[in-house]
This record gives sequence, C-alpha cells and structure tokens, in this order.
Amino acid sequence: MPPRISAAPVTLDAVELRVLHLPLVSPFTTSFGTETVREVIVVTAETSDGRGWGEVVTSAEPYYSSEYTQGAWDVLSRFLAPALLERRSLAPEEVACILDRVVGHRMAKAGLELAVIDAALRAEGRSFGQYLGAEKTRVPSGVSVGIQSDPAALVDTVGGYLDDGYVRIKIKIKPGRDVADTAAVREAFGSIPLQVDANSAYTLQDAGTLAELDRFDLLLIEQPLQEDDLVDHATLAKRLHTPVCLDESIVSDKAAADALALGSAAILNIKAGRVGGYLEALAIHDRALAAGIPVWCGGMLETGIGRAANAALAALPGFTLPGDISASARFYERDIVTEPAVLEDGHVRVPTGDGIGVEIDQAALEAFTVQRERIAR
Repeated sequence: MPPRISAAPVTLDAVELRVLHLPLVSPFTTSFGTETVREVIVVTAETSDGRGWGEVVTSAEPYYSSEYTQGAWDVLSRFLAPALLERRSLAPEEVACILDRVVGHRMAKAGLELAVIDAALRAEGRSFGQYLGAEKTRVPSGVSVGIQSDPAALVDTVGGYLDDGYVRIKIKIKPGRDVADTAAVREAFGSIPLQVDANSAYTLQDAGTLAELDRFDLLLIEQPLQEDDLVDHATLAKRLHTPVCLDESIVSDKAAADALALGSAAILNIKAGRVGGYLEALAIHDRALAAGIPVWCGGMLETGIGRAANAALAALPGFTLPGDISASARFYERDIVTEPAVLEDGHVRVPTGDGIGVEIDQAALEAFTVQRERIAR
C-alpha cells in the first residue's frame, strides 16, 4: 500500500548496524519468558543527503517470534542491506519489493525500510506522520504490565501506572495466572479500560478457562491461541463474549484479510515490525478501516526510534483503541534519543520534526552499543 504522498528517491551509500543492550527499569515477564535487558538492532541508512534511523524489534532469543537478534544481523548484513546498496537510486516505497526475494525476516526488513524512509523524509523536510497520513497530534497511551509474583503485586504495579496517568491497562496472562489476576485488577480498580494478552499461551481445549474472563468486561483478549491457528481462533471467538484480538497471527495484509474473512478476530493489533514495515502496517490499517474493524498499535519495548514511528502510525484514523505507546521511562532510565516520549494527560505526542521527528543521543548510542558493522556500496 503506497503512502498518501510518496517520498523522493535517495542515494544509499552505506548501512550501519548496531546491537544495543539497554537495561530495563524492571524485569518484563510474559508467557514466553522474562527480559531484564532489551537487546535491539539500530539501523542507520547513510545517504548522499544525510542519515536515517530504523529499529529492528527482535529479541535475543526466538521465543516470541522465529526472528531473533543474531539471525536478523546475519540476514541484514549478508542479504538485505547489500540488495538495497545495489541500487543507485532508491525510492522508499520500493524497499519492500526489493527485499521480497528474501523469505520472511519481517522485523529485519521493517527496520531497514524505516531507516530509508526516515532518511528520505529528513532530506525533504517532511514528517513521518505527514507521510503516513496521521490525523492526530497526540495518541492515547496504554501500558503493558508483565506477569507479577502474585495478584497482590500485580494490583500494586497497576495502581502505580494508573497514578502515572495511563488510560488503558493490559496485563499479561498464561495458564494458572489468568482468572485470579484479572479478577484482582478488576476488583481493585473498578471499570478501568482493561485487556489481557496471552501471547499464544493457550489451546482450544482451554476455552472454558478463557470464557471465565467474560465476566470482567474486558476490552479484548489478545492472541489466546497459536499464531497459525486462524481456524481455531474463529471457533474460540464464537464461544466468547470478549472480543478476540489477533497479534502474532497478523504477519501481513494477506493474513489480516484471511483472519477477517474467517471471523478469527474482531480487533487487530498492528505492529510494524511483525508485518514487515510501516507501509504494510498502513495497508492493514486501511483494510481494517474499510471493514469497520478497530485497530491499535502494539509495542515491542522499542527505543525512542521505534516509539516515535509508532506514535505517527497510531495517529491514523483507524486506530480507535489506546496502544502500547507508553512513555520511554516505562522501560528505560536512559533512552537513545534526545527527547524521549513522555506521558501528558494520558497521551504521547506525535513528533512533528523531519523524518521520525527525534534526534539520536550519540553518547547514549555509543554507551549501549555492543556490536557494530558498516556495509558500504
């Protein structure tokens, strides 16, 4: 899906890759593990007119996704970056097509595409929000709360985020840590906007347990079954009153179309990294908007680079539910941008500067870098 107004071509001279290790302010636990340090790849597109920045949202291990940091590093350095560097003139909208020869590796492709788009827009003096067609100047901010030691600790943690001003709470669940945790939060905080995220931890045989969550008036239950279980999700959706939202299952616009046709989801979570880039995310948004399906922007513990881009995406008209675009301080004591995202009256501002609208804190970037490579023409 092309953007509203295409960006001018750039001359790509080199691509720099960095692996960063950013300590988290507190451990983040989901059904597939606990992170204390966020490992991320930052991509720099060096052009004749300047630089652009992108972020690859893989984790260190392939537990959430088949993609992981060192796999992304390998495919970026050996295949993806060289494929773009073969072109003398490169339009940002061509990147996905050029990289399509490589099967999969959507997160790696998304980070590289964003860097090229950012470089092109900075050269033009145009913001990423304008490029995508953003209609809002700020977006409502929800927070994702990892699994805590017990329901009481979860209530304490959620209370702190509500005090901070977050307008929607999402709690992670898994078998054995679902009904009681949800009940504790609902009882403690009444009718707050609340949703749960299973990260594919259940099977259709757990439908009875998942149906117990119906009594808590949740906004949605996110990705209860495995990512390739579109048919089972459709079956489950018929047994629940709570709307089913798909996350990991939505890997492309085609997957979104299939899920909607099957009745597998009433709501979609759009993550640009998971679907291969912000232009593919734009296509999914447009499809859902035309179908009257609500969407929201998920998070992958992004640095200020991905967080700024996500805010622009979430400013599109179809994003009618609060996303996981929290303040940078939710995860990091020190971000790698000079003006990290902050919470203002429960919202995060959409950057309006050139490109993704944030500048890199070079000292922080150097401090967190553990691996670096430059691929030149």
